[in-house]
This record gives sequence, C-alpha cells and structure tokens, in this order.
Amino acid sequence: QVQLVESGGGLVQAGGSLRLSCAASGSIFRIGAMGWYRQAPGNQRDLVATITTSGFTRYADSVKGRFTISRDNAKNTVLLQMNSLKPEDTAVYYCNAVAPTMWGSWGQGTQVTVSS
Repeated sequence: QVQLVESGGGLVQAGGSLRLSCAASGSIFRIGAMGWYRQAPGNQRDLVATITTSGFTRYADSVKGRFTISRDNAKNTVLLQMNSLKPEDTAVYYCNAVAPTMWGSWGQGTQVTVSS
C-alpha cells in the first residue's frame, strides 16, 4: 500500500499563503486521480481539490479561486498552493487517492491554522 507524507502546514494570518506538499512512496500515476482532503475538529474529512493524471482539476466551492492543486507524476508528489487563506480553512490537510478503492495509507496530515 502506498504511503503518503504531507508537509508544509503552519500558522498564518488571514490573507496569507501556504504551499502543501504530499510525497508518495509509490506511483501516483498508477493510483489515478489524487486529492487533498481536510478535517477540522469535530467535522468529517472533506475533499477540497482533485486532479486527474492528465491534470484536470476540480475544487470545492469553498476554496475555488484560492487554492491550486498540481501533481508531478515523475516525482510522485502532489502540491496544494493555498492563497487568500481564511480562518475557516483551519484544519488538518491530507492527500490521498480520490477513489476509496485506491486509497493508500492515510498519513499524519499537516496542520494549517489561519488566525484572524
């Protein structure tokens, strides 16, 4: 099973930016569509951005226009550029396959905290 390690989170003021990175131990091309998920305390884990192997992207309405997902199939990495951050973006962010049947092992995630 592919292992996933997220990094790049931190504490930032509202309006700031962060760039998250996800490193996979195996081929993300074989996995297929990849996504970034986030989970705030007391909430379910939500999918906020997805990208297919060919680079087609989709976003949740809450992050559209502010977040950009990208992938490097050769380096087995998935990135999430987050701009114009809001306090409601505060959560632990994870990456994984979009299809549950292709999920790798969930990593520890990376904490993003946005102060007002």
